[in-house]
Amino acid sequence: MTKLCLPDGIRACLFDLDGVLTRTAVVHAAAWKQMFDEYLRRRDGPSFRPFDSGRDYDEYVDGRPRADGVRTFLASRGIELPDGEPDDPPDRDTVHGLGNRKNILVLEKIRKEGVEAYPGSVRFVEAVRAEGLRTAVVSSSANCRDVLIAAGIEHLFEVRIDGVVAAERKLPGKPHPDTFLEAGRELAIGPEAAAVFEDALAGMEAGRSGHFGCVVGVDRVGQADALRAHGADIVVKDLAELLEDDS
Repeated sequence: MTKLCLPDGIRACLFDLDGVLTRTAVVHAAAWKQMFDEYLRRRDGPSFRPFDSGRDYDEYVDGRPRADGVRTFLASRGIELPDGEPDDPPDRDTVHGLGNRKNILVLEKIRKEGVEAYPGSVRFVEAVRAEGLRTAVVSSSANCRDVLIAAGIEHLFEVRIDGVVAAERKLPGKPHPDTFLEAGRELAIGPEAAAVFEDALAGMEAGRSGHFGCVVGVDRVGQADALRAHGADIVVKDLAELLEDDS
């Protein structure tokens, strides 16, 4: 019989999408880099300083709503752009224009490369459901549902709080805890009885500030210490590590 290595009293599991459930974090990082490098090259010329798809991605954009990621990274370079409008064309140098360009790039990459769920994550979510715990996906992505469907795992989650839902309900994104708290409310479970599963530093901060019963950091890129520093109670390389097989 499979048991879950989670604290007693946990009755719901709230999962980030990219990098936790699906192998799409690297696709997002590549899209962010292509978009920002094209913009910085236009702005600063051939001597521009490229976007670092490791450090810059982890620190400024990973886990954040798209527009917040644009603002946060640009601020790190001392650059301020007008917000523009949510439907700005992708060639317009506004926060939303750059964000829309990134979204086009990531969708192109997903169409070409497909979407794969981590097998260990699928096993873990199936075990969570078998133990009677509730499940939700909490993602800043506006493409969350399409990715879940493409990966064949949409049926594993009762609740989805994504970029579309957050915008409709005016919920601030990670590192604020509001989207995770909203998922808990939809499941009728308080934060003390919910576990958060994240691979992003912003997600760790959201889990910590929301006072959730357990915050699990998923270390896909060798940042275990940073995940702990930002709020992880447990750090694993794969969610299958949390399965204890007593058979």
